[in-house]
Amino acid sequence: MNHTTHTDIDFKKVVLAGIPSELPTPKSFDSSINHAPKRKEILSEYEKKLALRNALRYFEPKHHASLLPEFKQELEKYGRIYMYRFRPDYKIVARPISDYPGKSVQAKAIMLMIQNNLDDAVAQHPHELITYGGNGAVFQNWAQYLLTMQYLAQMTDEQTLVMYSGHPMGLFPSHKEAPRVVVTNGMVIPNYSKPDDWEKMNALGVSQYGQMTAGSYMYIGPQGIVHGTTITVLNGFRKIKKSPKGGLFVTSGLGGMSGAQPKAGNIAGCITVCAEVNPKAIHTRHSQGWVDEVISDLDLLVQRVKEAKAKEETVSIAYDGNVVDVWESFDNENIQIDLGSDQTSLHNPWAGGYYPAGLSYEESNEMMANQPDLFKAKVQESLRRQAAAINKHTAKGTYFFDYGNAFLLEASRAGADVMNTENQDPLKPREFKYSSYVQDIMGPMCFDYGFGPFRWVCASGKAEDLAKTDAIACEVLEELIKNSPEEIRQQIQDNITWIKGAQHNKLVVGSQARILYADSEGRIKIAEAFNNAIAKGEIGPVILGRDHHDVSGTDSPYRETSNIYDGSRFTADMAIHNVIGDSFRGATWVSIHNGGGVGWGEVINGGFGMVLDGSKEAERRLNSMLFWDVNNGIARRSWARNDEAVFAIKRAMKQNPELKVTLPNIVDESLF
Repeated sequence: MNHTTHTDIDFKKVVLAGIPSELPTPKSFDSSINHAPKRKEILSEYEKKLALRNALRYFEPKHHASLLPEFKQELEKYGRIYMYRFRPDYKIVARPISDYPGKSVQAKAIMLMIQNNLDDAVAQHPHELITYGGNGAVFQNWAQYLLTMQYLAQMTDEQTLVMYSGHPMGLFPSHKEAPRVVVTNGMVIPNYSKPDDWEKMNALGVSQYGQMTAGSYMYIGPQGIVHGTTITVLNGFRKIKKSPKGGLFVTSGLGGMSGAQPKAGNIAGCITVCAEVNPKAIHTRHSQGWVDEVISDLDLLVQRVKEAKAKEETVSIAYDGNVVDVWESFDNENIQIDLGSDQTSLHNPWAGGYYPAGLSYEESNEMMANQPDLFKAKVQESLRRQAAAINKHTAKGTYFFDYGNAFLLEASRAGADVMNTENQDPLKPREFKYSSYVQDIMGPMCFDYGFGPFRWVCASGKAEDLAKTDAIACEVLEELIKNSPEEIRQQIQDNITWIKGAQHNKLVVGSQARILYADSEGRIKIAEAFNNAIAKGEIGPVILGRDHHDVSGTDSPYRETSNIYDGSRFTADMAIHNVIGDSFRGATWVSIHNGGGVGWGEVINGGFGMVLDGSKEAERRLNSMLFWDVNNGIARRSWARNDEAVFAIKRAMKQNPELKVTLPNIVDESLF
């Protein structure tokens, strides 16, 4: 028998109420929570009034006189109108799907994922509705959250909710085959994609930066990237022909996705040093078990790393300080770094994504708000120092890779010595001294073969359901590898190893979620097996998704498509095709964003969510959509003459005779 508690009834009642008709009591500012830094003042006096008018349109006129001074104060104090007063009193966490009010199981699943993105244990700045990356938002303000949850609770399977950069435009008549939600974030006119354009439009409340999986409701905590980081670290050591055992990986960033790095280093079996300037971010990751040790003294760090190398330990160390000091100190102390990278949020360099050396965390926050030009100069000076120190290490044999956070791009804009001046391969030209991890590892080894970050969430909220899905996925992969071509056996084996260790490595933060890298065949077979298990009553509903950082979803010239060398890196047709194709092939929700991962104006990326309920309709949808979602990208990559993608798309055409893809003819280089 299903017992409904008083708490459940209250939660459902509050969600269905939406924006309250009477004003709730103002909330006190919770200093124990990690908050977003103050955004710089960018609006004119006229625009400030416009921002206030825009915010007040969510509320009945009778409340405007009370809310106007409050919102004006927020705008002045924080640079944004968050509407803190309307933050719900209930705990925001991914509940079991049965706890949500509503008429549509698909809509309830989306509510679950929204709440997971805003869970205090998951989100970087939860009270500012920012999930990760410093500015990756689910919504712009709490009124949008309340209204969206209300719409989802009211929705039928013959309506579609349209989301306009965090703002719920409303429920529109639709049909069962259509997506339940269509999401856009930051889709501005191309000529208005500079960082200050985002600052202004976001302050006005008319656009937002959705990152990748923040504004598309598919973030699953740092686990979402830990698998990809593990693969990158493992293959990084393979590239230098060295065992991870006793090897040293140095990087930075412990907030949001970058918090995956120490956990990935532990899984790979190396020593990881990850610098972070925000003590709250360090505390969060250390308390969650994602980093083993915390050291704030540079001399002690040097001593500890020397000890770990001598003993060939597997250990992750958070350095409470600036990574520039680590690079410079390790050079002076002749500590050999095997792998090096950086995962600070350099897509957002002037507003908290990167903290310069020589300033404290507090000094930086004050300067970025009150002296933005000086802060920018300090950031660029720090990037030049960091690049110079990295160059010294790579001269000693360090393998450094750009981890797709725009480090090399912003360092080059700062005048750092990172440009490639050596003789180049005419077929694979490289702008920077160092490759991005996609150029060297993820592109040719994974994306071109169709392998990318497939993920799922057990909507029941039960850990035992997640364990069952892990076992199902492992069984599918072990069956697939028996007849897989040699070209993809290593990828499948790495994922079998990963999924077998998933429970032991305690990767869950927030929802009962899992990620692994799979191609279209693997994704479809795993999804079919889940759907069958749901139909038999062995597990509850499952929500499928993926990172936007994938084979097809993202056009990003310095990351996901950085290994496209036919001159089409700066086109975004693939991402647009992907989201359109997913929408009419059965996705439960689709999203398309400007800027996710590497910065506003630098990338277009799309994602999806799909609810499996055990039905035949779900089986039909997953087969249609997952096949397109991957092979759309392989087709584009093969047209760019990527050998691995040509192999993969030919294999896909054999598997499905209805697929017919234009293949490139290769020109004999001797003709030139």
